[in-house]
Amino acid sequence: MKNAWPVRADGMGSRCYRGDAVDQNFDPYSGGYVFNDGARLFLDSRYMAGCREEFASYAHGTKGSAVISTFMHTPAKCRLFKGQTVTRADMTWAAPQPEPNPYQLEWDHLVDAIVHDQPYNEVKRGAEASLVVAMGRKAVHTGQSVTFEDMLSDTHEFAPNVDQLNSDSPAPVQAGPDSVYPCPQPGRLKEREF
Repeated sequence: MKNAWPVRADGMGSRCYRGDAVDQNFDPYSGGYVFNDGARLFLDSRYMAGCREEFASYAHGTKGSAVISTFMHTPAKCRLFKGQTVTRADMTWAAPQPEPNPYQLEWDHLVDAIVHDQPYNEVKRGAEASLVVAMGRKAVHTGQSVTFEDMLSDTHEFAPNVDQLNSDSPAPVQAGPDSVYPCPQPGRLKEREF
């Protein structure tokens, strides 16, 4: 989005129906990313049995709206609309169908670069994308605003001694004496997720 990474993340979430679940997840997540120009990207998710399910991305602006992606991003079925309602009558553009599979395109680009002896390196982009995801998760799990720069200078070890991890090592995160893993406590644990 915007050919830039967000500079800040905010969010919230909770554990509503986890019951005896020993995981560290929240049931609903709600958050937002702020870009350098002040634009915001909002996201919501819910992991609750029996609730409506949707995995899609939408954009709304002063001149119209868009479906960025539907059904887990492949096929995206991108469309633009002249108003705020996502209806066929208001549609002004739609991506040609069928769409190429984005995962296959990644392989095609990599193989093409290898065959033609061209550089192909997505490490920086992949690392920054992962950092942005972790930034959003930390914002939700701590209840704090977290910036891109905060994440770059964060000293918290998510997996201590991971460089020494082998098949005989204990798991990096251990369950407590009650066999339950530590879970986030937004507002109480502000510097780390759990």
